[in-house]
Amino acid sequence: MENQTGKLYLIPTDLGENPVWEVLPISIKKVIEITDHYIVENEKTARKFIKKTNPEKSQPSLHLKVLNKFTETAEKLTFLDACKEGKSIGLLSEAGCPAVADPGSDMVKLAHQNNIQVVPLVGPSSIIMALMGSGMNGQSFAFNGYLPIDKDERKAELKRLEKLSHDQNQSQLFIETPYRNNKMLEDLCTTLHPQTRVCVACDLTLPSEYIKTYTINDWKHIKIDLHKRPAIFIIHKD
Repeated sequence: MENQTGKLYLIPTDLGENPVWEVLPISIKKVIEITDHYIVENEKTARKFIKKTNPEKSQPSLHLKVLNKFTETAEKLTFLDACKEGKSIGLLSEAGCPAVADPGSDMVKLAHQNNIQVVPLVGPSSIIMALMGSGMNGQSFAFNGYLPIDKDERKAELKRLEKLSHDQNQSQLFIETPYRNNKMLEDLCTTLHPQTRVCVACDLTLPSEYIKTYTINDWKHIKIDLHKRPAIFIIHKD
């Protein structure tokens, strides 16, 4: 039996400072126009995004709940109360699509448990865009999030993902904290097989966008500065 609840809209954001309507559909503007309740990672950047998409929207009318790694479970359970009262809620990511490599997935899980309709909206996903541009297997792939920081553990994980990509014919995607990107590329070059292919996709949708796929042997001779540039790494050993 359906309850008279509001909807949980999953609202993608842009991936950087660029003309917003070049990368987002107008449907997002329409949803923000009718939505005053939001679950966000950062209140300041969320308000900035809402103002950029809907300059005429009243900022004092907004009700924002902050969801991040410090949010207590008991607090999360109250975040969908507005939906239960018949009002819709917008779930905003800091960049790209909510609930994908994003804490918003907890809210989507709770929405399903409470019979609240979940409405994902179209928008940019750096993970999918990187895979699209990589030339690697888009039929079978896995996103692995962040790899271990410890040098030995990271090396072991890279070797494991390389073997998995070969055994399963499966593209392996992961990310790194942007200020450690250059070190990650160095580790890839010193750890993986010379013929393993690696795609580096950074600054997606921005004027500085960079997407290249080379073998490890080729990457060893390429100079590229990835410092503080949001990037996706993909590896595949044929």
